[in-house]
Amino acid sequence: MKSPSSMNTRTPLIIAHRGSAGEAPENTMAAFELALRQGCDAIELDIHLSKDGELIVCHDRTIDRTTDGSGAIREMTVTELKQFDAGRWFHEKYAGERIPLLKEVFDLVPQDIMINVEIKETYEGQIEERLLQLLRDSNRLAQVVVSSFDHKSLRRLKHIEPEVKIGLLYTMNAMDHNELADLLGVPVYALHPYGKLIDQEDILRATNHGLQVYPWTINTKDAMQQAIDKGVSGIITDFPGVLKQLLSS
Repeated sequence: MKSPSSMNTRTPLIIAHRGSAGEAPENTMAAFELALRQGCDAIELDIHLSKDGELIVCHDRTIDRTTDGSGAIREMTVTELKQFDAGRWFHEKYAGERIPLLKEVFDLVPQDIMINVEIKETYEGQIEERLLQLLRDSNRLAQVVVSSFDHKSLRRLKHIEPEVKIGLLYTMNAMDHNELADLLGVPVYALHPYGKLIDQEDILRATNHGLQVYPWTINTKDAMQQAIDKGVSGIITDFPGVLKQLLSS
């Protein structure tokens, strides 16, 4: 068997965490546009469900932290959510940014850029059906990976739509990362471990098992280089421009 170091010839995908969240307000069109300009291969974002059943791009279940408003996303309509400024908190030059809808992000991002959609809450199973409907309507099933810490939600998705790609989010230092995927009982596309809790041997075994490995959230050059050396399939980072320069050097 080849040693792990001899296998690490892959160039990992540059996955922009909430867009270029280190340099622009997270989960906004400005952050996604910046990530695209910086040469990302993929964009990671988070979704919730609005009162009127739309898929809203936001990390938290409330808008308190990332806008000038407050309240739970599930208790507001799109019209209400769009009233609030989602950029000024980060920097004055981003004043006027609004909370995006997932379909607006799909309209912005080219089809050849992967989108990693993280389900934050299932809302009693309603978000899975709504997401799958949008993926089909937007012809995005092949280009989207749906990830979640809620592995039951991912299994439901796969049962409803076998073609959807799913990724397991987790923070444990698993004894066997492949077995963690196999436990789901449906095909898993990717592992999304906390970056510090997966080692080179784990990564090699997972990729040899046919799994993609996308650790999060890796923001320093040293940590990026370590992940590259370990042979990861992609790196989820707040600074896609920094990773692009590192991979180009």
